[in-house]
Amino acid sequence: MNTSRRSTTDGTLAAGQRGAQVAKRPNRLLAFLRNLARTRMAVPALAVLVLLVLCAIFAGQLAPFDPVTDQIYAEANRGISAKHWLGTDYLGRDILSRLLFGARISLSVGIVSVGIALLVGTTVGVVGGYFGGAPDALLMRCVDAISAFPALILTLAITSALGRGIVNAMIAIGIVSIPAFARLARAATLSAREADYVTAGRALGASNARIITRYVLPNIAAPLIVQGSLLFAGAIATEAGLSFLGVGVQPPTPSWGVDLQFGYQYMEINPILAFAPGGAIFITVLACNFFGDALRSALDPRLSRRG
Repeated sequence: MNTSRRSTTDGTLAAGQRGAQVAKRPNRLLAFLRNLARTRMAVPALAVLVLLVLCAIFAGQLAPFDPVTDQIYAEANRGISAKHWLGTDYLGRDILSRLLFGARISLSVGIVSVGIALLVGTTVGVVGGYFGGAPDALLMRCVDAISAFPALILTLAITSALGRGIVNAMIAIGIVSIPAFARLARAATLSAREADYVTAGRALGASNARIITRYVLPNIAAPLIVQGSLLFAGAIATEAGLSFLGVGVQPPTPSWGVDLQFGYQYMEINPILAFAPGGAIFITVLACNFFGDALRSALDPRLSRRG
């Protein structure tokens, strides 16, 4: 009788202790958000990016004029006014409207090109790092071949071979960005494959595919997310450079790079025509870089402890 009562009491105490431990265990998402909010420039950078996304999504409702067809030649190269908040370009088109629709191009290029690089580069890096041997040597030599060319020159070469246009520019930027993800994923996989949880998975008879998807990828996701946020900014800047050189987005499609190309030719007449798209590129890339640094600090426990 006493034995059964003692076992029941011990079980209740053990359950209570486990419940207390679970209650005290911090929520990982809340801890991450707190670390992110404490990082300098994280909140302003996130606010800028959210504003950019909203402007791109609701450009049709926010833009006061059509960025392509509303050409009022009598009002060409006009300055800031109540009708045109940022003035007009050399064809009489509203600069603010073209900036809002140009945000769609920049976000699309960043998302698609980084998505291509993330998918291909992570696959190459994880397969090479996990299996090693001949697959690793072959895949890494292909990555080295891509890295052997200067990034801008290779992007221009791929775009010239595929043809001008926004889709081909996305593919070219994505291909050039593959080595960054491949090397990072390979290095993280080399460390993860020797961890105890991977050894335990092999001992339990888990397949290589299951170990990679269930154990390796979740544990190497943090540095890949940070790398993606930083390359997102680079993709936007690269697209603007390609459009400026005439091999990216083609006129009259609204694009920050296209508007900058024509804007610098009218610097003496209408400086806002170049400053507006240039400032949009600068602010967006700067916000992406700040937010990428904040993500790195929030996801890395050592950096978050340093404040």
